[in-house]
Amino acid sequence: MHKPLGSVRVLSRWFDVDTFIADWAIRIDALSVTMMFVVTSVSALVHIYSIGYMAEDPHRARFFAYLSLFTFAMLMLVTADNFIQLFFGWEGVGLASYLLIGFWYKKPSANDAAIKAFVVNRVGDFGFALGIMALVFMIQPVAGVDYAQYGIKEFSSIQFDTVFAVIAKACMSGVLRLRASCCSSARWANRPSSSCTPGCRTRWKARRRSPR
Repeated sequence: MHKPLGSVRVLSRWFDVDTFIADWAIRIDALSVTMMFVVTSVSALVHIYSIGYMAEDPHRARFFAYLSLFTFAMLMLVTADNFIQLFFGWEGVGLASYLLIGFWYKKPSANDAAIKAFVVNRVGDFGFALGIMALVFMIQPVAGVDYAQYGIKEFSSIQFDTVFAVIAKACMSGVLRLRASCCSSARWANRPSSSCTPGCRTRWKARRRSPR
């Protein structure tokens, strides 16, 4: 029986509309732990460097607030358990990037760079949002799939466990149909295909030996 990798700590329910179910949760597995180590390590180095770099800036408190917001958003992104929380972290990173790039907003160059970054991020956000909308309508319960074996207590069209379980089931079904199609084509051509199973080849040889 398949067991989900890692663990999920649910903090609260966020959305609950039909199959559109999203929790505010923290997912802990090998990948998220690795990414949390990377994010916190790099963030710590940037904070340490910024202490000296911004020492004489009168607005350094605002700078460190933006930097902490960026770190928080990155951590939300890498520990997300569903695509809505992932989108929240993505948007937070985009917002913090805009604020940090345009920190010295009185300089025209910094202002222009912040606006360019903001516009480019909005293009990516549009595609991301379309993908989430597509998942909501396309990922539906698949007949015959026992989602309990994946550790799924309730079906959600945007939670990682549900989406990946449905994709795995769809891929397996596609492979089996392709294999069946290969065997069918081989029988029609009166010769076995190189991708046929041993059972298919045995049946083909038996038919060849049988009298017409």
